[in-house]
Amino acid sequence: MLMSSKRRIFLVDDHPLVCEGLTEMINRQRDMEVCGEAHSAAEALQAIQELRPDAALVDLTLASGSGLELIKDLRVCCPETVLVVLSMHDESTYAERALRAGARGYVMKREATKKVILALRQVLEGGIFVSDAFARAMTEKQIEAHMPKKGTSISSLSDRELQVFEMLGTGAQTRDIAQSLNISLKTVQTHCARMKEKLGVGSLNELMREAIRWVETERPK
Repeated sequence: MLMSSKRRIFLVDDHPLVCEGLTEMINRQRDMEVCGEAHSAAEALQAIQELRPDAALVDLTLASGSGLELIKDLRVCCPETVLVVLSMHDESTYAERALRAGARGYVMKREATKKVILALRQVLEGGIFVSDAFARAMTEKQIEAHMPKKGTSISSLSDRELQVFEMLGTGAQTRDIAQSLNISLKTVQTHCARMKEKLGVGSLNELMREAIRWVETERPK
């Protein structure tokens, strides 16, 4: 029996309709097919280790677990599986973090569906896929790296700090965040202290107000 020559793609998204649409689109291609899907980080980690797909499309926002942490885990245990992020989050905040974590491509969900196929093919051939706008922004960032700093921004936060900041912005209290992330309250408080310093705010209430403002006005819905 001849084995399929199609590249095998795994989907990680907690929205069944999204997976259904992606599966239909990918399976129409001559050179690739969907070999499985998962709706949580834990489920995805186990399945990808078993199936060893050629590539995985990963959403950063999952109902259970962090897509960003999943990418870091997969880079270690399944380095042969190339990873492409497909996310509602704006690339200006998350693309660089995803690439540092181990992804080889970043596509926003509002982009045309053909971008997903283009991204998959490009990373499967050994390349990196980002938008032209993001590539230009990274070039400008490298140029500005040697210039004097002018204040701070969300980009100064670590991945975990950003996760805590976003949860604060949705109204979660520090104890709720500690329980949700399975970390100690003291650790959450330490993250908050570092965020206050980085963002130039003087109190937890100010930090929460800044987080709420960011979630409501700047973070993609």
